[in-house]
Amino acid sequence: MTVLHLADEGEAADLAAFLSRLLRYDRGAAVRLQAAGTALAVFGRPPSFEVLAIRAVRLAKPYENGLDVTFDMTVSAGELLESIDEPAGTAVVPEAVTGPPWAGVLPPRGGWRPEAGLPAPDALRAMVSAAVREFRSRTEELTPERRTRAELDRVGREIWSRPIGDTALPVRAVHAAQSLGFLRPPGGPAAGEPVLFSSGAWLRLRTPYGSIAVRRAGLGAFDVSVR
Repeated sequence: MTVLHLADEGEAADLAAFLSRLLRYDRGAAVRLQAAGTALAVFGRPPSFEVLAIRAVRLAKPYENGLDVTFDMTVSAGELLESIDEPAGTAVVPEAVTGPPWAGVLPPRGGWRPEAGLPAPDALRAMVSAAVREFRSRTEELTPERRTRAELDRVGREIWSRPIGDTALPVRAVHAAQSLGFLRPPGGPAAGEPVLFSSGAWLRLRTPYGSIAVRRAGLGAFDVSVR
């Protein structure tokens, strides 16, 4: 049995909240865990957004019962959530599962450089709110015979694929960040504003609470990190 000793009760609560949000969008969600030293990265893919969500978690110790200096495993998000003991700051790693296709293709570890053009946090939240209102308005205007899954998906893709400001980051990435609790109103315990980075075909929106990674449109299946 592998036990993860998280840095404190707060880290355990944040991990539990992240897993709960993922499960809201996919009850059968899996997460890929990668640990090195005292840092644990938790990767998930909420299907509604077509992005990768990354939550960094601090560990109190680098290994326990077989957890070596490096650790890489894909597990059930639901089983991991059930194993979290928030007061103790621990989580028992469940049995590995056959990873979904996305779990084999992750953003690169390094080579990230800052990208300019990202609007302020308030403007980002306003863009998401406007996009949600537009989607509801346009779909409500559809006649019953036109209100098909294909038409709803078409409208959604048009709205959520729009770039944010002067960047190539799609609106859906910011929507995912807000829905997963990564884009919070000012005044929270974590300092810092969202920052946009790029590495090859990937864009990464990093906030104090987690990151959203998305592949640039139109670059095919090249420049990926398979691990």
